[in-house]
Amino acid sequence: MSQKLPDGSLRNALLTCAPWIFFIALLLAWEALCRIAELPTYVLPAPSVIVDAFFQVEMSRWIDHLWATLRVALMGFGLSIVISIPLAIFMMRSELLSRTLYPVLVVIQSTPVVAIAPLIIVMMGSGDSSRVLITCLLTFFPLVVSTATGINETPAELIELSRSLDAPTRRETWQIRIPYAIPHIFSGLKVAITLAIIGAVVAEFVAAEKGLGYFIQFSTSFFKIPQAFAGLFFLAAVSLLLFKCVQWTQQIFFAWSLPRKKS
Repeated sequence: MSQKLPDGSLRNALLTCAPWIFFIALLLAWEALCRIAELPTYVLPAPSVIVDAFFQVEMSRWIDHLWATLRVALMGFGLSIVISIPLAIFMMRSELLSRTLYPVLVVIQSTPVVAIAPLIIVMMGSGDSSRVLITCLLTFFPLVVSTATGINETPAELIELSRSLDAPTRRETWQIRIPYAIPHIFSGLKVAITLAIIGAVVAEFVAAEKGLGYFIQFSTSFFKIPQAFAGLFFLAAVSLLLFKCVQWTQQIFFAWSLPRKKS
């Protein structure tokens, strides 16, 4: 008598394979559409043409463009962490500071970065500092909101208990509030790391001589559409890898903050 696969194992296998099956099916449908409709490559290149265009570019050029984008994205992401998490802590500890700064942060976030990026380039020049600032402006707001939300959701009974024991504010913050905010912080980090890539690319569209965003814009301007698509897919892959790196960091160092899986 054959042994049946447990329902739980079958469900997990389907959940693991479903994204890959969908992605492969989408690529096959895309390839079929381009071949059957005989679409010109400057309208919509087939995936096989895009892969061929990727390998026509020297790997050293890809690495140079990747490093230029990745450097700015990671520096902007790191700067947003340094600014946003302490700012959220101070805002939650002071109602006056929260009421004063929160509307300003909303205004900054509501202003399209694409509109202010040229102004930043003019004021600060076309070096890395201006591109890092543009990236930081795009990434810090989700971190402020997620950290503040996590700190706010600390159980009131734990706060009352710590105050009844005359625990100092610093200890209350680091040993009670921050641990409860960790899941929310990582939710913000996952959003911010993808926005960091977007910020770096926006900055490269405005002023840059290297980077994946610059490469896509340069290829498009010369109607090298398959090459531009190759750069776009490479950029998406890098963004996905950075997202997974944040996810892996949480799994390795903060596994206790992950939601429990339903049986």
